Amino acid sequence: MLPSDAAAMVHANPAFSLRRVGAMVLRYWYLLRGSWPRFLELAYWPTMQMILWGYINQFMASSSAWVAQGAGVLVSAVLLWDVLFRGQLGVSVSFLEEMWSRNLGHLFVSPLRPGEWVAALFGMSLIRTVIGVVPAALLAIPLFGYSLFDLGLPLAGFFANLIVFGWSLGLVIVALILRYGMGAEGLAWIVVFMLAPVSAVYYPVSVLPGWLQWVALSLPSAHVFEGMRAILFDGTMRWDHLAWAVGLNVLFMGLCTAAFLYSFHQARVRGALLQTGE
Repeated sequence: MLPSDAAAMVHANPAFSLRRVGAMVLRYWYLLRGSWPRFLELAYWPTMQMILWGYINQFMASSSAWVAQGAGVLVSAVLLWDVLFRGQLGVSVSFLEEMWSRNLGHLFVSPLRPGEWVAALFGMSLIRTVIGVVPAALLAIPLFGYSLFDLGLPLAGFFANLIVFGWSLGLVIVALILRYGMGAEGLAWIVVFMLAPVSAVYYPVSVLPGWLQWVALSLPSAHVFEGMRAILFDGTMRWDHLAWAVGLNVLFMGLCTAAFLYSFHQARVRGALLQTGE
């Protein structure tokens, strides 16, 4: 090879090319542009933190003695919120593990039925939640001198309603991933937190604007946390809130199950169970 030819090749293929960099940026931009969940995720965390802590700050500013009046109210809120989060994540992550390992198609060439698979996801979610929440609840006793178990029998109702609501959200996320592909997997970590401001985890529903209070009261989680605060502040069990939580959970579970079964059927028709790309 002549020196002139080598120089020409170096010139044609430099060690660092802005054109190649630009091409890769363009590739990733197309991936981002083609996935609305990714766009949502970009603005999600800062916006959600601002809304959530803004309402907490607003409430604390007008009720400085609130925490002192209800011993353990924030600890209880954090632990019960984790039940909802882990319940949803247990379903979503177990599903994603099948997608990541490209095993979903293999599952359904077996006699396994969708209902059986969903029941297994729910069972694994329950195991994950107990493993995650119970040690934290026990650790709160020596660290903060407060036991979540002091809520008594209502704790079982709160736990059941929150984890069932988490399962409903998990089914919706699975349905969206089956519909939009792995580009929607980020929803597994952000959907539940989108409901945090209107679930009234750390403050009463009354703190929210009037129009948003109706949104909050349409969620089982808001009724659970309102019921929790009634026990801690007033020593009374609000059976109305528990009844609303149960009724709404039945409604949400029915709708989310229908959405999942529809998406699963459509994925089967399209052959998407064997295609885990974006």
